[in-house]
Amino acid sequence: MVFVKSWEDFEIAAENMYMANPCQCRFTMKYTHQRGAVLLKLTDNAKCVQYKTEVLSELKRIEKFSGNLIQMMASKE
Repeated sequence: MVFVKSWEDFEIAAENMYMANPCQCRFTMKYTHQRGAVLLKLTDNAKCVQYKTEVLSELKRIEKFSGNLIQMMASKE
């Protein structure tokens, strides 16, 4: 499992992976208090995209992305 270096690359890859196979995708978010790090992971059992950050200012982006992803998962389209 490889970590994606930039936020934009992770966001594009994760959305493309979800749109290709929405029934198999799983999204997890993990926070490690000791390091102050957030780990995002989206997988469809064949591919995996991960992003890790310790920058507090990126939390707004993560919140917006996870909200959009949950909205896509909850819609009927």
